[in-house]
This record gives sequence, C-alpha cells and structure tokens, in this order.
Amino acid sequence: MNLAALDLNLLVVLHAVLEEQSATRAAKRLNVTQSAVSNALGRLRSELGDPLVVRHGRGLVATPRALELAPLLAQGIAQIQTAIGRGRAFVPHESTRTFTIAVGDSHQTSEGPRIAAMFAERLPRANLRMVSLDLFTASDGLATGEIDIVFAPSGMVGSGHHGQHLFDEVVWLVVRRDHPKVRSTLTPKLFNELAHVDIELVLGKRGFAHRAAENHWKSVGLVRRVAVTVPYFTSAAMMATRTDCVAAIPNRLAKILCAAFPLKIVRTTFPLPSIGISMMWHERTDADAGAVYFRQLVADAVRDA
Repeated sequence: MNLAALDLNLLVVLHAVLEEQSATRAAKRLNVTQSAVSNALGRLRSELGDPLVVRHGRGLVATPRALELAPLLAQGIAQIQTAIGRGRAFVPHESTRTFTIAVGDSHQTSEGPRIAAMFAERLPRANLRMVSLDLFTASDGLATGEIDIVFAPSGMVGSGHHGQHLFDEVVWLVVRRDHPKVRSTLTPKLFNELAHVDIELVLGKRGFAHRAAENHWKSVGLVRRVAVTVPYFTSAAMMATRTDCVAAIPNRLAKILCAAFPLKIVRTTFPLPSIGISMMWHERTDADAGAVYFRQLVADAVRDA
C-alpha cells in the first residue's frame, strides 16, 4: 500500500471506533457526525480489504486484523499527540483529550468518584476512562500510550517509569456484623482458626501487594486458612457478608463497604500490613503538559481522603 495515498485521518477514526466499540460514541469523541464515521470506515475497509469491525448486539466488535492494528494505532497516535503538544500550552477547559487510568476495583470504588468529580470540574470537555489492571498488564498500556497512569504499590515503580507516592493504606480485617465468633477484637489464635477470603487481583495471580501482605502475616506468626478465592476486593467483602470468612480489605474501601453492607471492621491484638500506593507513568509522558495536569488533578483528588 502507498501510505502517501492513504488519508491518515481514517486511522484516527478507526482508533476511536476500536476504543469506543461504537460508531456513535466515536463520532461524539471526534466531534463529527455518525455518518462521517461510517463513511471513513467504509473507505478504510476498501483500502485494507478487511471489514475491520462488525456489528454485535448494540456495539461493534473488531476483526482479527483490526485487533492487530489496535495497539499500533494507539501507540502511534499517542506519540504524535505528545510530539505536537510538547511546548504548546495546555488549556484544561478546552481539552477534549481522553485520559486513562488503570486501577483495581478497590481504588475504583474508594478514589474513583472523587477523581471523576474533580475531573468534571477541571476538564469539563475531556473524557475520563478507567480500565482494569488486567488491561494494563496484558497490553503494556503505559508504553503503548493507551494508559496514562496506573495506581500500583509503590514498590512496583521500575525502570522506564516515574512514580509519585499518593497515600499509605492499612489492610483492615472485615467480618459480617453478626459473626458468631468475632465480637470486637481478633486474636492471633482466632485469626489462624477462621477461614479467609483470598484475592488474586491481576490476571488471576497473586501480585506484589498480595505477597507483601502474606509476608507480613508470616512475620507476626499468622497463617491464613483460605476457603474462597476471588478476583476483587468488593467480591471478597460480599463473601464475608454471607459466610464466617474474614476478608482483608484496604482501609479506604473498608470504610465504604462497612457503611453500605452488614459488615464490621475488627480490632486486632497484632499489627496489620501497610502498603504504599503510587501513581506510575511512562517516561515518554513525563513532560507532556496535559499529562502533568492530569497527574496533579489525580493527586489533588485523592489527598486527605
């Protein structure tokens, strides 16, 4: 294919359609009509000899060829946006940019609403997108530009990335309010006797924070008897509402769940694990004006929760 003969705007449209999985939402994001999006897709289908997306239910599903192109488009468009934006003033109230955070279910629930509220106030025309940690892990989204920042344990910030410490979290122990054995205080003996809910948060595996917590329990002579394993902290708490299991929940989320459901936080006669939480970003976006503004917004939103 002669790239010079291809209208590169068609690739921008395809990128939006693949991310939104809807021609209507892609049109809104690009500030064009839906017919313009459909026309662009038709031209690109003809150029590439592939349907690219097909209708499924109320949305659009990518073909294998489009799935192959998706990460390349995301990376290329992000790099172009960074290059063009470097040195140009970022005007928050005018920006229509999409900012993406990869975050676990705990922080989606505890920090997400505050971030969304401040985002709506400071970036009224922009789009906030929250995605799972699974997507970050599977796609290497910071490197490709699909993801702007990731909430992660502070110890995970590595080479090629920058990090900013946001807060420390204590892992609290939660049980149902009418638990037959746990009144108000949990002793090491009772901790070891009770069944526990375990969380395998990312791709069904035990991650950095899980290992840190397990090492802490062992260091104070505790052993968990795991009865149920789930992929989300909120699921772990829900399991505790109907069983005699203990769920270990980050304190910010535990406050919310215990206020909303028949759960209680129990005091302990032993120390609880604490984990630092940072936001992490790729060095590629470190100096990008929009990314810098977004990171400060997130830091402001989660401060003093």
